[in-house]
Amino acid sequence: MIYLIDHQDSFTYNLAHLLENFDEVYVSNYFKINNSNLKKSSMVVFSPGPGEPKNYPESNIIYKQLKGKKKLLGICLGFQLILFNENGIITEQKNIYHGFQSKINISKDSLLFKHTKKLTVGRYHSLKLKEPFYSKEMNITMRCANTKVAMAIEDHKNKIFGFQFHPDSFLTNNGKQLIKKIISA
Repeated sequence: MIYLIDHQDSFTYNLAHLLENFDEVYVSNYFKINNSNLKKSSMVVFSPGPGEPKNYPESNIIYKQLKGKKKLLGICLGFQLILFNENGIITEQKNIYHGFQSKINISKDSLLFKHTKKLTVGRYHSLKLKEPFYSKEMNITMRCANTKVAMAIEDHKNKIFGFQFHPDSFLTNNGKQLIKKIISA
């Protein structure tokens, strides 16, 4: 089972439908966690949502408790939440990208996408990771081709992954394939 933590975002159920291609999906609000299902899950997904990671202390606690114990995936706000908990600074970016399609470059450090060099993805965010960002285990593996903003992370030791963009968006080409790579990692 995949446990999807909803940060009250309109995209949460688009993401749930995408994840249902791979396993049963249980969705709950971030403030109403079903601990029994959380324990049974094989992967926990932190959904998109409004605001910034510090607004979700419950999700931050869950991330810290499950790091290294379960596969974790963060999408948009969830991506920022992971980085925030890894001492990353989340800040406003110059431009707001809501419903914006971008070209993404994939770095040679990506183990999941080593045979792919570029993607076209849908973005819906006004915040970004402030760089430089240092981590021994987590690599930034995708960047916007235009702005160089971090778009994906991979931590294979702890099985933590994240996308700043939305794989569930119609603006993202091959979103199902992106999730399939995470599921099989």
